[in-house]
Amino acid sequence: MTSTGVPARVPLAAAGSAAALAAATIVVDQVTKAIALAWLAPGTAVDVIDGLVALRLGLNTGVAFGLLVGLPGDWRWVVWLLSLGALLLMLRLSRQVLPHGGWRPRVGVGLILGGAAGNLIDRVRLGGVVDFLDVYWGDYHWPAFNAADSAISVGVALLAVSLSRQQAP
Repeated sequence: MTSTGVPARVPLAAAGSAAALAAATIVVDQVTKAIALAWLAPGTAVDVIDGLVALRLGLNTGVAFGLLVGLPGDWRWVVWLLSLGALLLMLRLSRQVLPHGGWRPRVGVGLILGGAAGNLIDRVRLGGVVDFLDVYWGDYHWPAFNAADSAISVGVALLAVSLSRQQAP
């Protein structure tokens, strides 16, 4: 925001680099999911690092970390709508953080938008998000995830660091 309350204009270079990273994130996400769908059998684990990381194909019809996964099929539009809403909210937030420059907001916004769009593509195409990375220790398994989820997590961390540095005295 400017001092007059009008949203600051997003510099073309900032918007362009964030958009390019978002597009690259979508490509990486969709390619890795296509490989997982082609090579992995649902529910069967392929150990990458024994006792820590495995590849295990799954379809998450819920939201982050499998929340709302038990929602009846007739109500899956709610998950789709929540996903679309989060993507639109991020687009709005990007107008506030990108004008302030720096590489962290650009990379953070690009990763978040690309990851959110990649997962939304799955929801529209497949009715859920393809997950295939399984991190575990003993019997404890972190919720399965994918490249888009990783991009979103890294992007959120970068935005948090960026925003905290902007507001530091």
